[in-house]
Amino acid sequence: MNILENIGEGLNSIKVNKLRTILTASIIAIGITSLVGILTAIDAIKGSVEDSFSNLGSKTYTISDKRLGGSTGGKKSKIFTKIKFEELQKFKNKFEKSAMVSLSGVLSRNAEVKRGSKVSNPNVMIRGTDDHFLSIDGYDLSEGRNFSYNEIQSGGLVAIITSEIRTLLFDDNESPIGKKINFFGVSCRVVGTLKSKGAASSRGNFDRRVIVPLNTARVIGSERNLRFLATVAIDEFYEADESIGLATGLMRSIRGDRPIDENSFEIKANQSIAERLDEISGYLKLGGFTIGFITLLGASIGLMNIMLVSVTERTREIGLRKSLGATPTKIRQQFLIEALVICQMGGIGGIIMGIGIGNLIAKFIGSNSFIIPWVWVLFGVITSMLVGLMSGYIPAHKASKLDPIDSLRFE
Repeated sequence: MNILENIGEGLNSIKVNKLRTILTASIIAIGITSLVGILTAIDAIKGSVEDSFSNLGSKTYTISDKRLGGSTGGKKSKIFTKIKFEELQKFKNKFEKSAMVSLSGVLSRNAEVKRGSKVSNPNVMIRGTDDHFLSIDGYDLSEGRNFSYNEIQSGGLVAIITSEIRTLLFDDNESPIGKKINFFGVSCRVVGTLKSKGAASSRGNFDRRVIVPLNTARVIGSERNLRFLATVAIDEFYEADESIGLATGLMRSIRGDRPIDENSFEIKANQSIAERLDEISGYLKLGGFTIGFITLLGASIGLMNIMLVSVTERTREIGLRKSLGATPTKIRQQFLIEALVICQMGGIGGIIMGIGIGNLIAKFIGSNSFIIPWVWVLFGVITSMLVGLMSGYIPAHKASKLDPIDSLRFE
């Protein structure tokens, strides 16, 4: 009996026991689904977040207020004064020789934007910016233009809107350019629209914003309501740590921090956030491996038990084959092939379900991308094969050791 005949006999045995095969393959499929699904979801979400970071620029960092609260060891944490616009303006003027700097301030994170009878939900961010903001923050214009120098300096009543605001307030074939929108009782003329970034972060939804000149935001709001920050795009001639060190020293000097004082401001680099994301996704993957491993362990035990029962049921068949010249190796091959086919059926089904469920979870959380993680697909196939070999070896070995005479007498 050659290998092809063994494969045929294995498949015939599977067809005869359809219900048992389906139940066993389903257990394997559940294990592979949990493994591939979790890992797919993690990769999709991570990819979406990394895209948002790449939109911001991998070599950028922000300088903002230092917020401390609560108490430590019975002592209240030190409260630092807010960064003033004049301080960041001084920083920008002195640091622009080393890097591109954009100043901005958040006027509101829950504004309501109107145009005629159309009104947005009160969840729109109104942000005041300068002329460098779009390039540093990774926005691309879809229509119109950036703010002019005069609009930025004089605080012109103009605005640039993101894709979601355009969809909410304007018809599909209607150009927003030159039209007016209203928020906080102020009308601003739209001069530009932005392409979708398609991602959200801790800084809010990138596609649900209205951008105005920084001086306009200062006029609409007030200095005490605005939180100013500087975003720095690191020059290619500088390493991130070197640039951050220079910026820290300059800001300490501007803020009047003494040598013994800690920084009265906060610097966050996108690089460090991405590293933290890698760390978190690593823990999630470990959890996914653990869940999948436990499920597959249960499935492999179930498969082994079913194969042992199959050996017992087919004792006379094994004895007949041996009496006709089948070697122990051929008998072992037949049962191993059965186990491998069952596991691969479950594995392929589990991979398909895992990819689908993983992408659905990622989409529900906020990812807009559909991915097929070929590494995890290959891992799923190999895992299914290993489970089949490990689960099928003991029953196959038992079958190959049966005595043909005793087997033929088995009732």
